[in-house]
Amino acid sequence: MRSAELETTLTKFFGLPTFNSSDRILVSKTMCGVAFEHAESVKMLIASGNFTSALGLVRLQYEALVRGMWLRYAASDDAVAKLTNEFSRESVGNSEKLPMPAKMLESLEGKAPEAAMISLLDFKEHQWKPLSSYVHGGIHAVHRHSKGYPVMLLQQVLKTSNGLSTMVAMLLVILSGDTSQQGKIRAIQIEYFDCLPELKQTN
Repeated sequence: MRSAELETTLTKFFGLPTFNSSDRILVSKTMCGVAFEHAESVKMLIASGNFTSALGLVRLQYEALVRGMWLRYAASDDAVAKLTNEFSRESVGNSEKLPMPAKMLESLEGKAPEAAMISLLDFKEHQWKPLSSYVHGGIHAVHRHSKGYPVMLLQQVLKTSNGLSTMVAMLLVILSGDTSQQGKIRAIQIEYFDCLPELKQTN
């Protein structure tokens, strides 16, 4: 399965060391791990026929990626501390005050790489609402779960999840500070074009 091959290839980027060991960088990498775990689970759920759950997880994968980007580029030191302080009832309460994805995207404008922002904003515009319907038991979930999922929809969902995973790998490269790795992501996108969304062009 091509998506499984792509996953194996992208997993290797987790082996890159971070360019420093600050809380900001380490918690951003942790969110990369969360996003990738969701991607792995999407494939497992599709393979087992649990399609509604799979689609809901794609939104969670996206949210984890956005938060990872936000932590790297836009989060205040106080916000980072809310996620890295010792785990307690108080720290859990404080972490619940962190911004939602829309606000994180706003704060990333002009700070995160342009190519990443184009992809993140495109996802928010075209896929956020339908995927949220699957998460919250809306009309998409009711209709598809009762009447079935077209193969083309599932293929598109898988491609979307794979595309988010390549962005996770890009963030891992950024966190490593090793610019020589950047060309590898582009090469992977070209090699696995058949299981990825169409690439967005930048100026």
